[in-house]
Amino acid sequence: MAHAPLERLACLQRHAIQRTWCLTIDFDRLMARTFPDIVRSYAWQDSALYALSLGIGSDPLAAEELRYVYEKDIQAVPTMAVVLGHPGFWVSESDAGIDFRKVVHGEQSLIVHAPLAPEATLVAKNSIDEIIDKGEGRGAILRVRRDLYDQATGALQSTQVMSMFCRGDGGFGGPIAGKPQPAADIPDRTPDLSVTSPTLPQSALIYRLCADLNPLHADPAVARAAGFDRPIFHGLGTFGVAGYSLLAGCAEGQAAELREMACRFTAPFVPGETLRTDVWMEDGAVLFRCTALERDKVVLDRGRALFA
Repeated sequence: MAHAPLERLACLQRHAIQRTWCLTIDFDRLMARTFPDIVRSYAWQDSALYALSLGIGSDPLAAEELRYVYEKDIQAVPTMAVVLGHPGFWVSESDAGIDFRKVVHGEQSLIVHAPLAPEATLVAKNSIDEIIDKGEGRGAILRVRRDLYDQATGALQSTQVMSMFCRGDGGFGGPIAGKPQPAADIPDRTPDLSVTSPTLPQSALIYRLCADLNPLHADPAVARAAGFDRPIFHGLGTFGVAGYSLLAGCAEGQAAELREMACRFTAPFVPGETLRTDVWMEDGAVLFRCTALERDKVVLDRGRALFA
């Protein structure tokens, strides 16, 4: 899978390039921003590599894990869709009007319209979904939508929305409210189910081969400069581990069963830790919260998933 556009972020962080940005969001201009279509081809080996980066296959005798890493009747982990067709770190471009140094990934959603094939060629269409002005000193929320289409059939495979919290960009005069979001209030009771998923110390090093070359996830010096004592796992990597945990706990590990998944990122996850996914069944939906078990730290919250 190609990932050259993301090398821009790696370059910016590695060399600390100093530039002057226009740090004022122009709402109309940003909403009208266009992105070229991105064509991504991948093979079953890429699907297996993604699964391995999540820790799947750690038990070579587990048939439910083998189906994601062995070419015989291989399935693709549904969350792999979020690493296909990324538009690159465009928020660092001066015409975006965004202080990219203060941008964090806040939330992620995925709607699966058709199961992700283990190998295919997909076309990604990225667009600005909405921008919410939280007010001066309170930041802004930028939501970027991606629709993935099967190039061969034209069928819509998935719709994804990445929500970014732009901490330095509030007060530009934009809308103060956005589209209604599905409720995902975690119940104040014991979970109906908990799934523990160990990860590998080298998980981030494997995952970055699938998608994101940000050195924060590989270079200890870069991690320390960012305030971490070691490289952290990618947020979307944690999203993937949670997705597989939900499949294992709620759908007998069958990839085709997942229809929707969304959550909020609350804290970094460290490769080698164990992710505990607590699950509550509420009105046909699966609500979930993920905790780094060794530190008892919530890393994903307000999670919601739907299954067939």
